[in-house]
Amino acid sequence: MTKLSVNINKIATLRNARGGNVPDVVKVALDCEQFGADGITVHPRPDERHITKNDVLNLKAALRTEFNIEGYPSPDFIDMVLKVKPHQVTLVPDAPDQITSNSGWDTKTHQAFLSEIISQFNEVGIRTSVFVSTDLEMIEYAAKTGTDRVELYTEPYAVNYVKDAEHAVKPFVDAATAARRLGLGVNAGHDLSLVNLNFFYKNIPWLDEVSIGHALISDALYLGLEQTIKEYKKCLSNE
Repeated sequence: MTKLSVNINKIATLRNARGGNVPDVVKVALDCEQFGADGITVHPRPDERHITKNDVLNLKAALRTEFNIEGYPSPDFIDMVLKVKPHQVTLVPDAPDQITSNSGWDTKTHQAFLSEIISQFNEVGIRTSVFVSTDLEMIEYAAKTGTDRVELYTEPYAVNYVKDAEHAVKPFVDAATAARRLGLGVNAGHDLSLVNLNFFYKNIPWLDEVSIGHALISDALYLGLEQTIKEYKKCLSNE
């Protein structure tokens, strides 16, 4: 079964726009779990413009499903992850001021850097995932870092899906097949939505997890959070 991890960064963005604690990030995360989400994802950034370090600590204490922390492996980020010990850490090559993740790692250039960090996380039992494009060489070198999984950066799929769905998904099928052959688990995320998720899933049914935030929270404005999560879960089935 492909798991749905809900990225709740946008909830924190809304809260921070006004100050105070409305909406309550922890309550929304627990509601997501109650409504069927298999996990919660956060991407704390150095400026804490959405998820804060305090949010991360509070979520760890409250969550009952899998907790995935994304981020660039700066010393502060590494220390936080080692303290919190989430189920999974997803390493992304983001600059500190980047609005959102928009590229995968050059795992060949950064193999030694990633290997050292991944080793630290693996030693304490944290599953690791490396954010990558569909470039097969990047996936090959990701495997050499010792990571448990790769997360495929799916914005190119989402952009091209509306033009030619079969053409759009093919490099992702090839990449996921290569990752599986190398013994890696496969996650996916970025711009997956109710429009394109089911087709992606049906072409790569061995996906371990999808992480979805912006589209899901936007859909919830119209459908409500509970119904939205049900609709996304339905996309991860053969119904």
